[in-house]
Amino acid sequence: MKLAMKLRTRLFLSISALITVALLGLVLGLVSVMQMADTQEQSVRDNFILLDLGLKLRQTLGDQLMIMLDDKPDLAALEASKRQYFGLLEEGIAHEQGLAGSVENFTKAKADYINFLEAFTASRQQPAQITGIQDLTEKFNVLRSGLIEGYRQALNNISETQNRARERALLISGLLGLVGLAVLIIGFVTAHGIARRFGAPIEALAAAADNIGQGNFEVTLPVSSAAELNLLTRRFGVMAQALREHQATNVDELLAGQQRLQAVLDSIDDGLLMIDRQGHLEHLNPVAQRQLGWDEERLGLGLGEALGRLELDEELQLVLRGGTQERAPDDLNIEVDGESRVLTYSLTPVSHTQGHILGAVMVLHDVTEQRAFERVRSEFVLRASHELRTPVTGMHMAFGLLQERVHFAEESREADLLNTVNEEMQRLMQLINDLLNFSRYQNGLQKLTLAPCSIDDLLEAARLRFAAQAEAKGIELLVAIQGPLPHLHADAAQLDRVLDNLIDNAMRHTGDNGQIRLQARRHGERVIISVEDNGEGIAYSQQGRIFEPFVQVGRKKGGAGLGLALCKEIVQLHGGRMGVYSRPGQGTQFYMALAV
Repeated sequence: MKLAMKLRTRLFLSISALITVALLGLVLGLVSVMQMADTQEQSVRDNFILLDLGLKLRQTLGDQLMIMLDDKPDLAALEASKRQYFGLLEEGIAHEQGLAGSVENFTKAKADYINFLEAFTASRQQPAQITGIQDLTEKFNVLRSGLIEGYRQALNNISETQNRARERALLISGLLGLVGLAVLIIGFVTAHGIARRFGAPIEALAAAADNIGQGNFEVTLPVSSAAELNLLTRRFGVMAQALREHQATNVDELLAGQQRLQAVLDSIDDGLLMIDRQGHLEHLNPVAQRQLGWDEERLGLGLGEALGRLELDEELQLVLRGGTQERAPDDLNIEVDGESRVLTYSLTPVSHTQGHILGAVMVLHDVTEQRAFERVRSEFVLRASHELRTPVTGMHMAFGLLQERVHFAEESREADLLNTVNEEMQRLMQLINDLLNFSRYQNGLQKLTLAPCSIDDLLEAARLRFAAQAEAKGIELLVAIQGPLPHLHADAAQLDRVLDNLIDNAMRHTGDNGQIRLQARRHGERVIISVEDNGEGIAYSQQGRIFEPFVQVGRKKGGAGLGLALCKEIVQLHGGRMGVYSRPGQGTQFYMALAV
């Protein structure tokens, strides 16, 4: 600590000396400038007072002369002018006495003025004599010349004051320049000495730190004449030695951990692509190599370039910026050795513990057989629906005719059996219609009739369709719309089907005196329409499969499990996405996000 204090003290004293010299020069310059300004201002002010008094004396003398030259002079006015003149002379004499080294112009002017008055009195007593008039004229000229000489002297004083101020300003500028030059020389010498003594060793230490940062712990450390730097160098050497020992100790553990991680990645059943922050491929596991038919030569390429789908780069950049994909990505169709494969994928960011994103992981799952099964199933369902619809429709019509001709008592066993058969026939017709509609959506056979659609009207119409049923169960059915919403370009009839299905599910899973809310709000470039209830909710384990066909969840099941799957197909056909939020025992919210 004492050695470190020496370096700080040395630097502090050097910098303090520079600052002290600079401040002293600046203070001296400022004091000199202020004194010069005060002296110049006082001198100019005094001389301007003398100029003003001289001007007033000449004006008053002129007025007196006009009175004196009058045939019948106004003696009272003349006497008042004399008093004013003497007052100005006394003021000038007093001001001159306060000035150092000034000529007594006003004292002389007073004497000349008294002589002038005596000449004037004499001329009045002997008006006919020419010598009296000449003597008066001579005294007036002497008085006027003295006043003019005083005026010129005041002007010369002002000029001399300005010249002295200019010369002093040049002197002060020269002194400040010398001080600045001295500061520059001292600063250069000090900086050169510090740089020569500390610069090279510090640069060597920085180079050694760079080598250590790159993993090279065999570094050469500098030797300096400064005790402080030698102490730092020794401690730096101790640190480098500790790092060498630490590296030697942990390298086997790091290799073992890397091998374990590599084994885990290689043993995963799905393909994994590791992508760096710039969007380039870093690593792919053996499963991904088999799925894509790649080798490691593709490493370093961009994701879109490697897969031949440049639109993937946009999705990847969105994930690397911390965003999320708004809809499920399309399948990847890959041709490997003449064999077509269908892969699903997901992109997930890899984040540091401090929050910033290091890269991304792409998980590939081979769904070739699953898609083939779904295609066969869809075709079978479509064919079976068509084949079943005709005979079932005929049976339903024939049964209707039978009901019209056969009459049984309402409480009889036969009437109850006929009603049961009728209900089951209607359920069978509804199942066939649902299967047919779902198959048409999945196979792209269903077309939309798009037109401007008011969200307010859509939700209000849905509320009215279920108002009676909700009232019967004591359920409060509400519509909540946040702000004015734009019109949707959608198929209103298909969206009515989605809302009807969601509201019907909510009615079945909400107890008496519950509440169902139909809500709409804008979120960026999308409109979120939701149906929310406070019913029994959905178990977390079932929420992931709720939109799959032929899947039923909850305690109150009914139908074939195609309602929500059909809703999802309709929303996706509109270019939107559908989701669910639910907490068991606290209610469920189904929502659809549609573009505006």
